[in-house]
Amino acid sequence: MDYNWNWAVLFEGQYLSWLITGFGWTVSVALSAWCIAIVIGVLVGVGKTVPNRLIHAISATYVEIFRNIPLLVQMFIWYFAVPEILPEDWGRWMKRDMPNPEFVTAVVALGLYTASRIAEQVRAGIETVPPGLTAAATAHGLSVAQTYRYVLLPISFRMIVPPLTSEFLTVFKNSSLALTIGLLELTAQSQQIAEYTFQGFEAFTAATVIYVFIALIATMLMQILEKYTRIPGYVGKEG
Repeated sequence: MDYNWNWAVLFEGQYLSWLITGFGWTVSVALSAWCIAIVIGVLVGVGKTVPNRLIHAISATYVEIFRNIPLLVQMFIWYFAVPEILPEDWGRWMKRDMPNPEFVTAVVALGLYTASRIAEQVRAGIETVPPGLTAAATAHGLSVAQTYRYVLLPISFRMIVPPLTSEFLTVFKNSSLALTIGLLELTAQSQQIAEYTFQGFEAFTAATVIYVFIALIATMLMQILEKYTRIPGYVGKEG
């Protein structure tokens, strides 16, 4: 293959600043979406385990809808379809006046999608807690809410740290889909560099290295969290 390698192009002109800007947008989208996903995911995950049938049905419906519709389709729905079905003033605001509509849309879509996956992790963690602990809490006079707050959730959260690590990494990877609605995150900036310089291998290799760097940092942080939250005899090995 006759290809002229030129790694120096990444440091010429504005191309390095494009990569840095793309990195910033990627991290911002991923972390913002993760905050939304954690809050909603925990609430929905708990809802799938409570005795109330209505709450369980609503939570299960949320998971089935948001988990089974592809994330790309959800982004298109939020970006293109939702403004059209809202009242005219609201739709106009979303399309014209809302600050950073591409960023907001990407965060909302990615957050709600990831929440459906986290909800299943939370549900599985709660159901893994030995039934005897729930019975003991009830015997001591704890209400359902108190049982979740003081017994089920503290234990289940510590048990699902390893699978949450995978979801945390997936958020960063899925953030690349934001380029389809016009957000110039890392992948989009790399594509832009390739189009301007015709050095596609260098541009996308740089993006790959940055994604690997993000993954290594995220994994390291989650491993530290797992180390300090591990329940002896339940998760992992003693260090």
